[in-house]
Amino acid sequence: MDRLKLEKLYLDTFAEAAGQIEPIKGGGSDRRVYRIKTWDRSVIGIAGENRAENEAFIHFSHHFRNKGLPVPEIYATSLSEGVYLEEDLGYYTLIDTISKIRKTKGFSEKIVSLYKKVIEWLPHFQIFAGNTLDYSYCYQHAAFDRDSMLWDLQYFRHRFLEVFYDKEFDRQLLQKDFNTLVQFLLQEKRDYFLYRDFQSRNIMIRNNETWFIDYQSGRRGALQYDIASLLYDAKADIPDQVRQELLTHYLDCLEKNIDVDREKFLTYFYGFVFIRIMQAFGAYGYLATIKGKGHFLRSVPFAIENIERLLQKQTILQRLPTLQKIFTDLTLDKSLRQF
Repeated sequence: MDRLKLEKLYLDTFAEAAGQIEPIKGGGSDRRVYRIKTWDRSVIGIAGENRAENEAFIHFSHHFRNKGLPVPEIYATSLSEGVYLEEDLGYYTLIDTISKIRKTKGFSEKIVSLYKKVIEWLPHFQIFAGNTLDYSYCYQHAAFDRDSMLWDLQYFRHRFLEVFYDKEFDRQLLQKDFNTLVQFLLQEKRDYFLYRDFQSRNIMIRNNETWFIDYQSGRRGALQYDIASLLYDAKADIPDQVRQELLTHYLDCLEKNIDVDREKFLTYFYGFVFIRIMQAFGAYGYLATIKGKGHFLRSVPFAIENIERLLQKQTILQRLPTLQKIFTDLTLDKSLRQF
């Protein structure tokens, strides 16, 4: 049915029959993605039953393009049929590109340069475009508030800990730590666009320029979350020294747009790193065990390594003793490093 709907929309839009329609391996979303090619044109076709998700992506895309941001053009939509056509941004994500470079040159200056390009765009999404975005199109949560944060933390407990953690834990004490972490993070300003899934699989590289996709889960939130998502993207495995360089570059870019209290920013930054990592653990467990996408478990060892590094230097965990013990146990569990 996807093909028939996309073929009709393509014909109505371009006044010619769709040529080859190839499925593209998707990520964690339930949407199906296709590349539609004729002899002189290539476009991406999207099919999905969640109308609210489709509307969010389409509206955000129009808004971001109107603000001059590098996102795909939307060519045509049929919301009643759950399909739309968008610009083809090529074959290579940021993770594809850096993985290829890294095989021969390590985490080279070329990779760092690509990341800096990505980071330079981030404040434009968060501040410039975020200031005038219609947040009524947010289809999951309108803001990364208490409910949204606690949802992510429960997701971590249900979909990862209760499946892969092999020790007993006190659920009430863990919930107490969750509440403490959330209360701490709620003290930070949350008036910006939070991309939500700002990571290397959602950034395309075309002609050495960066393009952005999969922002439909965006909502209002704090600035720290997206840069935490990028720098602690498990599969990218960014060296700590480079992380610090890129974080400094982000703060430099922010200061071109707003006043920044760097000490205060960093006070909350690692709290957002932890909540993002826990959300990712939950997603890996859910996608592998419920959706049958077992390849997502390959990111678990990299996420464990991130936790291991953070345990050595982040004092925030001293306020979260149950969570600190669970994290320590996860780093010692050799089976989790075998995925």
